[in-house]
Formats: sequence, C-alpha cells, structure tokens
Amino acid sequence: MLMLASMALDKKRIDGLFERQRAHRKVMRLTTSAERIEKLNRLKTAIEETKEDLYQALYEDYRKPKTEADLTEVVISISEINYMVRNLAKFMRPVSVESPISLIGARSELRYEPRGSSLIIAPWNYPMQLSIVPLIGAIAAGNTAILKPSEYTPSTSAYLASLLGNNFPEEEVAVVEGEVDASSYLLEKPFDHIFFTGSPEIGKVVMAAGAKHLAAVTLELGGKCPAIIDESADIRDAARKITWGKYQNCGQTCIAPDYVFVPESKKELFISHVRSTLDDFYGEEKNRDKTPDFARIVSTRHWKRLVGMVESAVKDGAKVEIGGQSIEAENYLAPTVMTNVPVDSKLMQEEIFGPVMPILTYNDIDEVIDFVSDRPNPLALYVFSTQPRVTEKVIQGTAAGGTCVNDVLIHYLNNSLPFGGSGNSGLGNYHGFYSFRAFSHERSVVHQSTMVPVSQMVYPPYGGMREVLTGFLKPFF
Repeated sequence: MLMLASMALDKKRIDGLFERQRAHRKVMRLTTSAERIEKLNRLKTAIEETKEDLYQALYEDYRKPKTEADLTEVVISISEINYMVRNLAKFMRPVSVESPISLIGARSELRYEPRGSSLIIAPWNYPMQLSIVPLIGAIAAGNTAILKPSEYTPSTSAYLASLLGNNFPEEEVAVVEGEVDASSYLLEKPFDHIFFTGSPEIGKVVMAAGAKHLAAVTLELGGKCPAIIDESADIRDAARKITWGKYQNCGQTCIAPDYVFVPESKKELFISHVRSTLDDFYGEEKNRDKTPDFARIVSTRHWKRLVGMVESAVKDGAKVEIGGQSIEAENYLAPTVMTNVPVDSKLMQEEIFGPVMPILTYNDIDEVIDFVSDRPNPLALYVFSTQPRVTEKVIQGTAAGGTCVNDVLIHYLNNSLPFGGSGNSGLGNYHGFYSFRAFSHERSVVHQSTMVPVSQMVYPPYGGMREVLTGFLKPFF
C-alpha cells in the first residue's frame, strides 16, 4: 500500500531543493533536443513499467477503475510524451520572422529559451496526468521543476515521488509531498514560472504569490461548463455523450458538462435517454454502488459538500429525477440527474465537480446565450446541433476556454490544440507545442548587417539629410 501518513513540513529540504535547482538552471538551458528527448523517453519507459502500481494507488485514493485510469492517466500522458518527442527538435529551432524595410539588411528571429526554475502544483482529480503533462512541458523547454502533488490523493502522490525520484536527479526534477503548508511555503520561493491547476479561488492566491517575484504564471482553473442542446440535435446521441462526460471519474473533471440546457419540448426524452445510458454504463439504479466502473468522491469533505448541495436544492424545489443515493462510509454519491433547480442554488452558483447533472429548459436559444454570457467564462462549452447557423451563433455569443460541437471532452485529446481557460477559468494554456511555449520565454533576436544600416543614417546630429531621410522612412515603421 502506497498511502503515507500526514507528514511534517520539511522547510530545510525545500530550501535545499530550490537552491540546487536554481543553480542547475544554467546547465539545463544548454541541453540539446536529443538530451531532452532522452529524459522524456526515460519518463515514458518508467510510466509503462510501473503502471500497475499507479492503478493500485488510484484505487486506494478513490476507487478509480483500472480501465478509466489507463485511458485518462496513462494513455494521455504517454500520448503527450510521444507528441513532444516527435516535434521537440522543430520547436527548439529559431523561427525566422519578417524584418521591416526600416531594418533593411537585418535578419530577425524568435528563439525559445527556458524560463528557469518552475513549480507545478497539481490537483487531485486526475492526480497523475495533471502532474505529468505539465512536467513534460517543463522538461521539453529545458527547465528544472518541483512538483507538488495533491494531499487528497496520498497514494498517487507517493507513486509520483517514487516514479520521478528513481528516474531524475533532484536538481532537475523533484517531488515535494505534504499538506497545504507545503504549497504555501513553496509559493514563497522566487520561482521563474508557476503552473497551477485547481480552483479559481486558489488560483488568485497563486497569482498573488507569483506577482511578489514577478514570476510567470499559468493557471488552469475550472468553472461551470454548459452543454447546450439545440432542437435539431440527435437527443439520444447527445444524452449518451453528455452522460459519459458528466459521470466519468465520478464527475470530478474540470471540463465535465456542469449543467445541461435542453429545449422544453425535449426534456423528458433527454432524461429517458440519460436513464437508459446510465443503465448501460453502471447497471440498474438500485445496484449502482456495486459497479466496479464508477469511482468515488475523493474525500468525505468533498462528499459532504456535494450531498449538501443536492439536499439544499431539493429543499428549494428541485426534483431528483435519477439517483441521489449516497453512502458516507464509501464517499459514494450515485449518478444523479435533477430538474427544477433554482438558478440561485449552490448547484447553479458553484462548480459542482461531482456526479450531479442539473437540467435546465429553454424555448429560445437567445435565452441560453444570454444566460451563459452573463456568467464567468467556463473552461469548456458544448453545443449539440445539426444547424451550423445555430452552432456559430452560440460560439460567437459566448466565451469559453474551449468548445466541442456534438461531443464533450474530446478537444482535450488533441495535442495540436491549446488547452486552457479564459478569465475566471484560467490564464495561459498548454498541451503539445503550447506546453513547450508555456515553460519558455520567447526571445527576440535581430542580427544586424556589418554594412552601414539604415538606423545609422538617423544618428545625431539631426537636421539636413537626416531630417529628409527620417521623413522618408516614417511610412515604413
């Protein structure tokens, strides 16, 4: 069993790790693409060789099914490594850019250089993947990195400490385990880059900490991700996809559909298809706590929060259409579907982050667009429609970190697309090239000709031909 007892904050170790990594930045910035690729391949091999330990750790932390762990933790991490290995040499090359006529004779380029020492603070909902994928970007860009996994998943945290400790020297990559005080102490250090995944509330704390040292900050946050179903949509198809996206990982997914807008005339049909889909996925409603394919809420604290939200909404008039059963001893909350949920309830004011699906109805798509656009930007937005005009209207009328049309979650799987939030749902992005860029500084370089450049023709003293030349050059700046 990998689970560790709560550990005291070791400030001396953190101080030493930070100073050693800070000194090692000079070595890391000079590493070649081949050297960085070797590190990434070493990480890939280690993940593949220890994945059974990972499956066990994730089961201990919140009974995550093995297949789900494989698909959402291992496969995504390996895919990111493969993409980076294939493309890193290209990413590291200087990029030639156009020079204006005012710099005639000069050659301009863009270079990506490491930011330096980086801190990655990972969440508990996908504790391996959301640790490793940012780390891949840090390694690819030539940074040192300290990873702070979540204290809510101690077995997976111990797995990560073993995985990385056995394959990287601590001056390059290190893991700091512990409670919130460990994260707080790390945030006091003058890192060059901080990468945080978590809630908007803690994101503000991280951003404030970065500001003290003028550190670059990437914030991958959350928000209430809407799924909008148009009259023209295939209701059965939409129901199956939304049900999968909502209840995977027991609803503990930052881009899970948080609530669903359905045309009033299609509400009962949609609920019927969700019910049959849940039967297909997890068995009969009365026995769903017995299925091996449904994870648990990560902690009793989070379980109580979710159960309290459901109970409060019911008290205010909401109706439980499906589910609602709970077992505190297991941190179990059944896949739940609710209607008539008041818009001022916690279920509609806070990110749910659990297996509860509120269904709202509408008669005019403009009502939906206004509802979504009047609230903080979500990390993802989903629209189901066979009418391009409607799809485009929804996309143009709202703002979101990312969007899928006629599906959910899958934009996260495209390494060629940036993944990140907008406003309340995040700052910056990553995945593929965008991970490399997140951990890099884009450095401008101009190579001037040794011939007499135009710029020297406007040196002081001014007047005469210099004044004439300046007037001539103005339109070209």
